[in-house]
Amino acid sequence: MDDRVLVRRAQQGDQAAFAELVTRHQRYVYNLAYRLLRETGEAEDLAQEAFLRVWRGLGNFRGEARFTTWLYRIVTNLCYNRLASLRRQLLDAGEGGVDALALPSDGDPPAVVEVAERRAFLHRQIVALPDKYRLVITLFYLQEFSYQEIAQVLDLPLGTVKTHLFRARERLKRQLQGSEERVTAGVSHAL
Repeated sequence: MDDRVLVRRAQQGDQAAFAELVTRHQRYVYNLAYRLLRETGEAEDLAQEAFLRVWRGLGNFRGEARFTTWLYRIVTNLCYNRLASLRRQLLDAGEGGVDALALPSDGDPPAVVEVAERRAFLHRQIVALPDKYRLVITLFYLQEFSYQEIAQVLDLPLGTVKTHLFRARERLKRQLQGSEERVTAGVSHAL
């Protein structure tokens, strides 16, 4: 049974149809929330909140867009709100709050550690992007959405999505090049 049929049945009060929608989409909702929030507990809470909002708002869903588009829009809006709250909490916590998020070293071989450091650095650069850029990077590369799907989810013109993605890539490129220059300068200075 496709989502449209389940949505219609759920709008008529069929709880089993809604439960099927949740079952079908809970993994994607959680993954999107996790990619944006980067914390398991936060992503789980946000996924539950998203489905609660879907249940409450199902009567207003007109079916002009796909159900998944509407669902992801709810998730991204909740993430935007939560990110702003988390950012305020981190600023209130000071530098110790950021250090508490670092992963402990577990003595892996140097190559594995280097890869982990690069990934962590890249993640920090993505997290440092403005919300609009981080979101399109996440949806495009991690959720593998097309430009059109991103435009629908974020309710943006297609050109704006392409521009945001281009600018996000350019920022990341500059940040990564800048970090390589600092590392190279530090190595040559040490020699």
